[in-house]
Amino acid sequence: MDRSLLKTNAKKQLGGGIFKENWLMSIVVLLIEGAILSAVSFTGVGALLLMGPFMYGVSKIFLKLVYGETKINLDSLFDGFRDDFGGTLLIGLMETIFIMLWSMLLIVPGIIASYSYAMAFYIKVDHPDYDWQACIKSSKEMMKGHKWELFVLDLSFIGWICVGFLTFGIGLFWVSPYMEVTRANFYAYLAAQTNNTTEESF
Repeated sequence: MDRSLLKTNAKKQLGGGIFKENWLMSIVVLLIEGAILSAVSFTGVGALLLMGPFMYGVSKIFLKLVYGETKINLDSLFDGFRDDFGGTLLIGLMETIFIMLWSMLLIVPGIIASYSYAMAFYIKVDHPDYDWQACIKSSKEMMKGHKWELFVLDLSFIGWICVGFLTFGIGLFWVSPYMEVTRANFYAYLAAQTNNTTEESF
């Protein structure tokens, strides 16, 4: 897997520059998601109920860019509440529970679990008929042998993250969309390689 190619593709899909429309709109998407989840986080339960649908919406927006959509539709952020609220809620909720349970053993198993489930929302976007179990199972299958690749891909943004912190955290607003779209490209690459063979399991 060519990490530099994934990141180059992500930059192009975001418009080719940090002040291009798609890059700025991506920042708006993540700010809205973060603001809403922060507003309800004091209840605990509220954040858990909204997290999955919003993560689905973010995944859908960025995966559409990867698939060739040229403009971001901000309304898609709320598709998790319209397309399959129960399903997207359960993906987010069960992922959180499973990762917490693995983390109770040690930190490393929790991290490994988070990478195992990393593709679940993208799979839900591509396969809206899948329930939460099918999405998580497919993600685990897809990530076999690829968790380390995604971990290294995430680490490759360390320079960008450091620059973001040097700008009093403001630069991180630009780093997050870059990382998210690169991850969406990672999923698209794996999906093309597996040729949707996970679908045969259901």
